[in-house]
Amino acid sequence: MNHLQAHHPSAQRSFPSRKRVLLVNEQHGELDCLTDTLQQHGCEIDSSNGYADGLHQLESKFFDFVVVSQGGSQFEGRPVLERAIEIDRRTPIVVVTRSLDMRCYLEAMQLGALDYLESPLAPTEIGRLVETHSRPRTAAATV
Repeated sequence: MNHLQAHHPSAQRSFPSRKRVLLVNEQHGELDCLTDTLQQHGCEIDSSNGYADGLHQLESKFFDFVVVSQGGSQFEGRPVLERAIEIDRRTPIVVVTRSLDMRCYLEAMQLGALDYLESPLAPTEIGRLVETHSRPRTAAATV
């Protein structure tokens, strides 16, 4: 366990059985749709309508899965992706965008994103991703 992981809340907490998902997206309509879909899949959702708030939530809670909006062509969601990976490289992170950008795609994948998808996402697609790729909740995950 590295220094960042030792001081993160995930190192000191017991885990509920529901998957905790962080949604970071500045589009309120998309947040609502993703929240509804993932709650139907039994997930506990923490949503953020800004990147700064998303970074704050990453620092204070454990997440099994992260969905972050790319933002514009400047990839404003990149700090959230980078910080989530710094905290725990095993956390699956999906970057979503309204307009595909090859440079942002390559950057996201090189940084360690699980996937890079165009929104709006089909409810079955995001549900399948979370179910398939969420980290298992085991005692080993607490170490």
